[in-house]
Order: sequence, then C-alpha cells, then structure tokens
Amino acid sequence: MNSINSLSSISSTNIKQLFSRYKIMALLIAIAIIWAFFSWKTEGGFVTPRNLSNLLRQMSVTGILACGMVLVIIAGEIDLSVGSLLGLLGGIAAIMDVTYHLPLPINLALVLLCGLALGLFNGYLTAYMRIPSFIVGLGGMLAFRGVLLGVTGGLTIAPVSSELVYLGQGYLPQQLGVALVIVLFVLALVLTWRQRVNRVRHSLPVHALWRDAVKVLIIGGVLLAFVRTLNSYDGIPVPVLLLLALLGLFSYITTQTVFGRRIYSVGSNMEATRLSGVNVQSVKLWVFGIMGVMCALAGLINTARLAAGSPSSGSMGELDAIAACFIGGTSMRGGSGTIYGALIGALVMASLDNGMSMLDVGTYWQMIVKGSILMLAVWVDVSTRSGR
Repeated sequence: MNSINSLSSISSTNIKQLFSRYKIMALLIAIAIIWAFFSWKTEGGFVTPRNLSNLLRQMSVTGILACGMVLVIIAGEIDLSVGSLLGLLGGIAAIMDVTYHLPLPINLALVLLCGLALGLFNGYLTAYMRIPSFIVGLGGMLAFRGVLLGVTGGLTIAPVSSELVYLGQGYLPQQLGVALVIVLFVLALVLTWRQRVNRVRHSLPVHALWRDAVKVLIIGGVLLAFVRTLNSYDGIPVPVLLLLALLGLFSYITTQTVFGRRIYSVGSNMEATRLSGVNVQSVKLWVFGIMGVMCALAGLINTARLAAGSPSSGSMGELDAIAACFIGGTSMRGGSGTIYGALIGALVMASLDNGMSMLDVGTYWQMIVKGSILMLAVWVDVSTRSGR
C-alpha cells in the first residue's frame, strides 16, 4: 500500500511539474481548440482575416491593462480600480478633444500624466500609508467611476476627432507591416544568438544549435502568418502595434533590468528583499504608477475605438485584466509571471468574448463562462504549486 501511495505521489508531482513547465504550450493548445470550435460553429467566419483583425483590436485594451496588472500581481498586490480608471481617463481624453479641441499630442501627454499621477496615488496609499491594495482598488473603483459620471454628466461625449479615432481604428500601411516582420525576425535571431554566446561565456549548458534554429524558424513562421493574415484585410491595427511594442518593452524590463528583478523579489519574499537593502515601498509605488499609465493608454485606445467617451467604459475591465494574468500563469501569491503569458491569457479572454458574441450567446452566459475560467485558472495555480 505504501509503495502504491508513493508511486501515486511521484506521478502526481511529475504531472504538476510537467504542467508548470509547459503551461504556455498548454494555453496555445487551448487557444487552438477554442478557435477550431468557434470556426466550426460559425462555418469559418471566426477565422476570417476581418474577424481576426477585429479580435486582436478588441484584445488590445485588455492586453494593455494586463501588461500593467501582471507587474502589480507579481509584486504581491492587486488593483481593482483599473476598469474605472480606464473609463475616467478615456472620458477625460474625449472631453479635452470634443469640448476643448486640444491638439492630439497635448491631449495624449495630459492623459498619460493624469494616469501616472493617479497610479502613483494608489501606490502611495498602498506602499506608504499601508492600506491593503484590495481596499485601495475597491475604493478607487467606486471613486473613479463617480468622478467619470460627474465630469461627463452621465452622457456620452462624441464625436471625437479623426486624429484620435486613428489610434483605435487606424491600420499600419501594408509595406510597413512587412518591414516590421523582417525587423522582428532579425531581432529574434540576434537575441537567440546573443543568449547562446552569453551562456557559453558563463560556462552554462547550451541547447543544441538545431533547437535554437527551429525556435527562430517557428517565430519567423508565426510572424509571417500574422502579417499576411492582417495584410489580407487592411493591415496591422494601430492598437495591436502598440501592444506589440509594450510586449517588447515590458519583457525587457522584467528580464533585463534591476527594477524588473526587484519586482519579482518583492513578490517572492518582501521581508528578505527589504533586509537586503531594496526600497520595497518605492518599487511598489512605481509599479502602481506604471499601472496608471497603462490605464491611460487603454482608455485612449478604447475611446478612439468607440469614437466616443462613454460613462460606462471600462466596466468589468479589472476582471478581464486579472483573469488574463492568472490564465497566463501569473501566480496569485506573487513573485511569478510573464508579460507574454498575460497577453496569451488576454487572447483567450478576447477569443471567448468574440466567439460567443458571434454565436449570439446571452450576456449572462458570457459572464458565467469568464468567471468560471478565472476560478479554474486560480485552482490550477494553487494545485500546481502546492507542496513546493
């Protein structure tokens, strides 16, 4: 009996380790299944270039929020105010555009500064005033929504200028899209080679050359399919281009900078990090500041995509952002997570939203499915990390 229990325990442990190691691969398989199902149910309508372009545009708002939220969760905190803050900043952008006719660069700068200031305010309350981030976010959710209703009078602010609309509805010229893919492929090649050289220099194990070559070729194939699909419609949407830029920027910050390593350290063991001389409060302050800037960008894109500032914008946006992070492998305990994982999680959520909308599934069912997936993602995180 003891030997059977031992074998069962070893098998369970191996399954957990296997799932943890290949979680992103499992997510990609899940996306493939979701797309295949909706393609079947819509008789191919789901995977048309037009719908995929629309899907990626819809995903961009959640993806931008997820870029900031993943840092907050890795640092061991949570922010429930992001949906309301997105709506408020998007409403401010619409008012400055429609009512005051501010030039687009000034409008963008002011909205981003407002987002940074409000994010730092949330961070100050959490890090320095020691108010739990859950309470700060909950209070912000109510307060920011109230301010939005106040400044808009509960009315939709429209129509916004064509310059602002371009941020949410514009496309990159097809020639530039092809050039972008070539640049990204060369960048992947250079980074892969640089990683091999660094591992050799530090006497670390190096993968077989063919494995890195296959990886680069797969990346090239995905990039080529990506741009060909979108170019067959109207080109790469501007919000998707922004999301790709944020993916590169935040991936670099989290993996190649001291600040990024400190975020993981704070989330893993805050007390040990503090005793090692790191200003933990400052790290948390700036993580919330970055979250505020991401809310500003998401608010701008959302307003531009709708061509209007709505008092209901951003409702339940915090659920989608948090769910995207957890689905993408970010640990609810902090100290673990990736930007690309969060964006894959955002793609899962957007795919479900888009597919269920095409099938005319009731709103209540959509909420039930998304809530269930969030609980499933957290359960997977807990079960794969238990006993470590």
